Amino acid sequence: MRRAIFAVFTAVFMGSGVNIAVAADRSAGLYQVVGVEEGEMLKMRAGPGTGYKIVLGLPNGTVLRVHECDQTGGTRWCKASLKQARRMIGYVSWAYLKEI
Repeated sequence: MRRAIFAVFTAVFMGSGVNIAVAADRSAGLYQVVGVEEGEMLKMRAGPGTGYKIVLGLPNGTVLRVHECDQTGGTRWCKASLKQARRMIGYVSWAYLKEI
């Protein structure tokens, strides 16, 4: 009986891990900053939230390499780097990204 319960638990646990990996793969890749109002910039932050320090301002059209995304509060934050400067890494709101 314990083996059966363990087998079911393991199958559920392993299955959920696969779904998480698939979801993460879908967000990884190249994205462009879009939807920022004229005269404004998307704020790249040191961490996933508005309480973190602003690292850089990104205008519309900036190409980013998105590494992973996570939900924090009501916002999906993505860890990203500049396509042309991969060492410049920070967090941006998913709402302003469009896959290219």
